[in-house]
Amino acid sequence: MTHVVEYGTGAAVLMLHGIGGSSDSFAPQFAGLSDSLRVMAWDAPGYARSSDPGREMDLDGYADAAAAVIRDRCGDDGAHVLGMSWGGVIATRLALRHPELVRSLILGSSTVGSGTCKDSADTMRSRVADLAQSGSQDFADRRAPRLLSDNAPGELTHRATAIMAEAVRLPGYRWAAESMAATDHTGDLPKIDVPTLVLCGDSDAVTGIPASQALAGGIPGAVLVTVRGAGHLANQERPDTFNAWTESFVQITERLHNHS
Repeated sequence: MTHVVEYGTGAAVLMLHGIGGSSDSFAPQFAGLSDSLRVMAWDAPGYARSSDPGREMDLDGYADAAAAVIRDRCGDDGAHVLGMSWGGVIATRLALRHPELVRSLILGSSTVGSGTCKDSADTMRSRVADLAQSGSQDFADRRAPRLLSDNAPGELTHRATAIMAEAVRLPGYRWAAESMAATDHTGDLPKIDVPTLVLCGDSDAVTGIPASQALAGGIPGAVLVTVRGAGHLANQERPDTFNAWTESFVQITERLHNHS
């Protein structure tokens, strides 16, 4: 069972969280966007309130699971897809495998995957042993603060830590990490044929601006926006800016679609 939270009416936006998050990661988007958009967010299979899948998941599996959510809730109309970090990698694969379901892509703090070099892949895979040894709370205590800028308020750090501690567990995190380590979308980006907005915090020390530049440069017609004063969790740290860009991009895309 895949747990999905939904608020609002209007153009549908499915939001896919990062590898250390859950649907709770999008609370600022529920609050800021549900007056004008239909916002949905999942707990990825094996995360938070979603059940553990009966088989190992790879990136195709996560993309197909997201496609199933869209079909179930939106039918053939599809949805705009907003993915943060790992969620953006899933969203990219979703656009490649099921382009008919993706009205637009919004890739926040994301990458082409961690399979670009052995060091990146090994680092991603090493997190699994860390989680297994230390447990979710200690893992979150050490990792979550890195996801925010140095100027982030303590309450935001506390919330990000709590979300991670409640969301991550094995085997789900192992499969998620492996799906990242095994992926390099660089050569596939030119095949993406949906409107794409790439968002990145200017103080993101996890994936960083170059990773977003690689996405925006590889996807035809993609737009890159840097969010000032935000770390990796740009949607949480600067929600007003993040929401404004998201809403305007979705609404513009809808108008263009309706007039085509």
